[in-house]
Parts: sequence; C-alpha cells; structure tokens
Amino acid sequence: MEIIKGGVTAAKGFKATGQYVGIKKKRKDMALVFSLVPAKSAGTFTTNVVKAAPVKWDIKIIKENETAQAVVLNSGVANACTGAEGEVNNFKMAEAVAESLNIPTEAVITASTGVIGKQLPIDVIVEGAKILSDSLDDSIESGLLAAEAIMTTDTNSKECAVTFYVGDKLVTIGGMAKGSGMIHPNMATMLGVVTTDVAISKALLQEAISENVKDTFNMISVDRDTSTNDSLIILANGLAGNIEIIEKNEDYQNFCKALNFVTKDLAKKMAADGEGATKLFETVVVGAKDKEQAVTLSKSIITSSLVKTAVYGNDANWGRILCAMGYSGAQFDPDLVDLFIESVDGKLKLVENGMATDYSEEFATKILSAKEVRAIADVKMGYATATAWGCDLTYDYVKINADYRS
Repeated sequence: MEIIKGGVTAAKGFKATGQYVGIKKKRKDMALVFSLVPAKSAGTFTTNVVKAAPVKWDIKIIKENETAQAVVLNSGVANACTGAEGEVNNFKMAEAVAESLNIPTEAVITASTGVIGKQLPIDVIVEGAKILSDSLDDSIESGLLAAEAIMTTDTNSKECAVTFYVGDKLVTIGGMAKGSGMIHPNMATMLGVVTTDVAISKALLQEAISENVKDTFNMISVDRDTSTNDSLIILANGLAGNIEIIEKNEDYQNFCKALNFVTKDLAKKMAADGEGATKLFETVVVGAKDKEQAVTLSKSIITSSLVKTAVYGNDANWGRILCAMGYSGAQFDPDLVDLFIESVDGKLKLVENGMATDYSEEFATKILSAKEVRAIADVKMGYATATAWGCDLTYDYVKINADYRS
C-alpha cells in the first residue's frame, strides 16, 4: 500500500468540484463528486433519531438501488428539522444535479451540513447544480475544491488517498471528510465521501464500510454531540479492472486494510480539528478482557470534559482519567491499573497498580505540551485493546458555539 496525494478524484473515473454558489456569504458552499460510470454504493448514517432530509433520502436510495453515480453536498444549511418542505427541497437538489449530469435522480446521493432548522435556498442550489456540473474535473486540485466546499467550522480540509494491488491490478481508494463540532458519531462521521475504482460486490462493500467505522469514525469524539446529518458514503466504480471481489478472500482483506487506513486518517484529522482544539488526544486501552470493555473505557476517557481541559492545560491530572474509566460502566479493578502519557517528547508512567508513581511533573508537562498526546491505560484483565481519538477542550470551543448562527 502506498500513500498518494489527493482525495475523491484519486481513483480512476471520478471527477469533483467545489464552488461558491451563494448559500454562504463568501466561502465555497457546494460540492459535487461524480463517477463516469454507475458505481456500487454503500454508506453508514447517524444513529440520532432526528435525521436530516438528506439522510432519509440516502438510506432509501442506497437500500433500493445497486448503484449511484453522484454525491452532491452543501454547507451552510443542514436541512434538518425542516419537515416535508425540507424533503421536497432535498429531492429538488438531487433532481437538479441529475438533470445537469443526464443521469437518473435516484443515482444522486445528497448531503447537507450547517445550521439546523433552516430551509435550503433551493433556487440558489438548483442554479448551483449547473455551476458544479460545468466545472467538474478529475484533477487533484478539483478534489481539494470539493473538500474545501463542505467545511463549516473546520479550519482545514481533510483528504486521504492510497494505492494498492488487487490481484495484478493497481487500485485506489480516496476520500474527503468534514467535521469539527457536533462530533460523536456512533456510526460514521459528520460528512464523508470515499471513492474507489475497485470492482467489488455491493454486499461486501456495505459490509466493509459498516465494519470499518467501528474502529475509525466510531472511535472519535469532539463534544459528545451526535449530529442529525452524519453520513459516510462510499462509491466503487470498478474501473481498475480487477476481478470483482465477491467473497472474503485475500483481495477483500487487502481492500479492507486500505479502506481502514483512509478512514482512520480522516477520522484523526477530524478529531485534531475539533472546534477550538489545540491538540489531538489519543487514548489506548490495553489489557482489557474483551473489545467491548476496551472501547467503552477508551471512549469514556476521550469524552470527559475534565480530562479534555486537563490536556489543554498540560496538566497530568491522572485522577480524572481513572474517574472517567470508573463511571464508564465497564467493570475493572482500579487497584491494577497502570497509566502512561506519551508524545514525541517521551513516555512517562504516572500510575502503577492504581497508585501515583514518583514521576516528574515538569517532564509530564513537557509531554502534554505536544500537538499530539497519547494516554495509555493498562487494566491487566486480558489481551483486548482499543484506540479512541479526541481533542482538548478550550475557551474557543465555547466562543465558536455561542455565536455559531451569527
């Protein structure tokens, strides 16, 4: 597997663009990803009972159709809690893209992000569909335009692409994502689109992405708020020319491995770009009795507001970590736990068998001052492990969300 430059246009037969069409005041606000041929489609979506109109549309489209050919995304307006009018507007958005590309409306997947409760400026979006279709291109730069157009409070675009072999054919997976706030997926991400030129059955594509998110997008959190719009879409158009993957053989495992790399990279970039964040905070739980226990403990640590503020303050307040583990619901013996912190500046054991070690506070502060910080908790109950990603909690998170609509 080789990491390459690019995102959704890295794979053969995919074009994309992102443009300013007038939804927002200034920034690019609408994106389009297009496959030259119908592509197998799969996806995972928010577990929030309150689902945005595009989420409802996508679930239906992917369930009832073997393929899709385009994904249109807008930022600025979430089209959530908008009733029947919102669903009509979502259909009009899909329909406008379909007419511009001369494909069926049912071949268009939709996604929206932004303020909840507002109706889409549908006239602007219909005109925007024409602008997007006219500016589609397969260049790396066009893929970046799409990644930029879906940003809301993100401070940077998020892309990843890799190549690998399926049989004797070189294949590619590329993706883009957005997410900075209201990130606690329990399914996938805020918005993400993954494209690949591999030939694979729809059933295996869906299984691969559903299993994949358990260790990637499901393991991140910024603020414990699960969005109404979370959507992760994957399109596979088969243009790499490999023998179609129809069983869980070595080719399927290689595909899953590459997919995992792309989605994990995107997930970590979202966690690091949490609203107001200054650093990525990773938690690794080892020695768990099973995966469920490891997942529960690791996510409890990265979602703790007190742990997150301690990380922001470069404070080795390890009692907060043990506290977060203790209320997670997972059973363990606190008198057996070892805790470590680690970064590019070194590794330090803070706790051994539930008690503080004679560690250096100065060295601990140095470790925690890095841009990427890791906490490791060994519960000494078995061999299972899990990793979760979050970020620190700063003053700026409150500032950003206090005036989000203005």
